Amino acid sequence: MKVAFIGMGTMGVPMALNLLKAGHEVTVHNRTREREVPVAEAGASRAESPQAAVTAAEVVITCVSDTPDVETVILGEGGVIYGAQPGTVVVDMSTISPGVTRRIAGELAAKDIAMLDAPVSGGSEGAKQGTLSIMIGGEAAVVERVQSVLAAMGKTLTHVGPIGAGQITKAINQIIVAGTYWAVAEGMALGLKAGLEMEQVVQAVGSGAAGSWGLTHRSGNMISNSYPLGFRVRLHRKDLAIALEAARELRVSLPMAAFVEQIENGLIAQGFGDEDVSALARSVRQQSGMG
Repeated sequence: MKVAFIGMGTMGVPMALNLLKAGHEVTVHNRTREREVPVAEAGASRAESPQAAVTAAEVVITCVSDTPDVETVILGEGGVIYGAQPGTVVVDMSTISPGVTRRIAGELAAKDIAMLDAPVSGGSEGAKQGTLSIMIGGEAAVVERVQSVLAAMGKTLTHVGPIGAGQITKAINQIIVAGTYWAVAEGMALGLKAGLEMEQVVQAVGSGAAGSWGLTHRSGNMISNSYPLGFRVRLHRKDLAIALEAARELRVSLPMAAFVEQIENGLIAQGFGDEDVSALARSVRQQSGMG
C-alpha cells in the first residue's frame, strides 16, 4: 500500500523501516528534516510537509510526541487534512488525549477521511523488531482495511472499541507500567542493600507470580544504575498526565499513577527526563542512601 508516515522519532524511524521491509511504498516527513534520512536511504520518499506527504497515500500514519503535535500535523496549516484524499485512512499511533482524538476524527470524517487511534507499547525494541502491541480504536471495517500495514509494525493487534478507545487502553497500559516499574525498583533496592546476588534474585522471582516484562527487561538497568533509552521518562510522565486527566473526567481514583507522576517530575527536574523509564529506580536509590 501507499503509506505516508509523519514523525521520525525513536519509534517512527524503525516502524517506517519495517513498512518498507514489508513491501509498502512509504513517504516520510518530519519537522526536523534530517531525521528522514535513514528511512530515505532505505527507499522511502521525502515530503516537504504533512500535506505534501499524504496526497497519494492510502494510509497516513502519525507518530509524534503529544496532543498539540497531532493537532498541528493533522489539522494545522499544511496539515494532513488539506492533502489527504477522500477514502484515506489516518492512523494516529501517538499517545494523546482521547477527547482530542475524537474531535480530530470528527473533523476528518467531514472530509470523508477515516481515522483510527492506534497507540503502541513495546518500546524502541518492539519498534525495531516489529513486535509492538497495537491498541486500536475505530470502526472494525476500517481496521480491516489497514491490517497489512499494522501487521508490519506489530505482533499483537487488538481492536479495543470505537475511536478514542485505543488511547484509553494506552493510558491503562502506562498506569500498569508505572506501578510495575516502581515495584521492581523497590525490590531491586532491597536486594542490593541486603547484599544478594541479584541475577539469581531476578531469576527466582521472575519465575513466579512477580514475573513481568518490566522485571525481565528493566531490572538489569536498575541493578547497574544505568538507564539506556527504551522509552523516555518525560514521555511517560506526559502519558500519565493523560491518564490522570481521563480519570478525573470519569471520577476514577489513581493514587499510584499520581505518585509516580510526581516522582517523574522530580527526575525531569534533575535532568533525567531523557533516560529510560526504569530510571524511576534513581528515586528509590536516592531515598535509600544508595546514590
